[in-house]
Amino acid sequence: MSEPAFIAGDWGTSRLRLYLCDPSGHVLARAEGEGAAVPDCAGRFAAAVAPWDKAHGKLPALLGGMVGSTIGWHEVPYLSCPARPEAIAAAALRFEDDDRAIAIVPGLKCVSRTGAPDVMRGEEVQILGALRLYPELAKGRRIICMPGTHAKWVAVEDGAVMEFQTALSGELFDLLRKHSVLARDGGEVRADSHAFTQGLDFFRRNAQADLLYLLFSTRSRVVTGEMPKADGASYLSGLVLGADVDTAASLFDLSPEDAVHLICTPALAALYGKALAQYGLKINVLDGDACALAGLVRIHTEVFS
Repeated sequence: MSEPAFIAGDWGTSRLRLYLCDPSGHVLARAEGEGAAVPDCAGRFAAAVAPWDKAHGKLPALLGGMVGSTIGWHEVPYLSCPARPEAIAAAALRFEDDDRAIAIVPGLKCVSRTGAPDVMRGEEVQILGALRLYPELAKGRRIICMPGTHAKWVAVEDGAVMEFQTALSGELFDLLRKHSVLARDGGEVRADSHAFTQGLDFFRRNAQADLLYLLFSTRSRVVTGEMPKADGASYLSGLVLGADVDTAASLFDLSPEDAVHLICTPALAALYGKALAQYGLKINVLDGDACALAGLVRIHTEVFS
């Protein structure tokens, strides 16, 4: 069995995932903890890795995600795009804590195609992981979509992150579902439901009207008896994701010859895959957790070499 060499940590707002790795990045053990939003990152990290420290001594740690934000352990400045993998590694914040070498990965910033500043923190690790796992993605122009609370659409050229655009699709859907009259008790969202397809179709036929003028149809279809209440959430999701994909296709000049590489869960991949299919776009689904770990391993080789 290989000897442990370092600890990799994917530390988001709501959860911490830790990996005890050998020199090649193979995972020897795993641990979990609370997210970066909970106070005392230093103390919680020490508690989470205490069993590993006892068995192997204090190994260096590479951390990515919101642990480097204003709510995390230490704030790490955003790195401007275009950003190559080696530049991201070089911009990591290095420090010592309780006789342990620690590095935190920076986030990225750019001016998006809308002309406004945009930022990401944590997703850059997944992008580097995707490039490590699938070297062909580092050749030519690639479009990566990272669905979630704040969906990221990313343009990568020859292995460099050139620009990206954030869509508030996940958070907007959650807010509308829970705190508006549109789809309370509206059932579960299903990619294979007629209501989800109906929402996608309705947005695409009426995209010129803007999403604000289409959202209320979620409620009106229910109260008039045209749609069962249990289909409300799926229909609303179709509208929101339809708007997300339609705008991204326009901003990034996507054509049926393009493939969109989705880094996300299978459930989100099914939803976005169906939305993207309406534009004739092919998809390639990559596992988000696997990409995060691969990205940390890749950065580690440069930070602690």
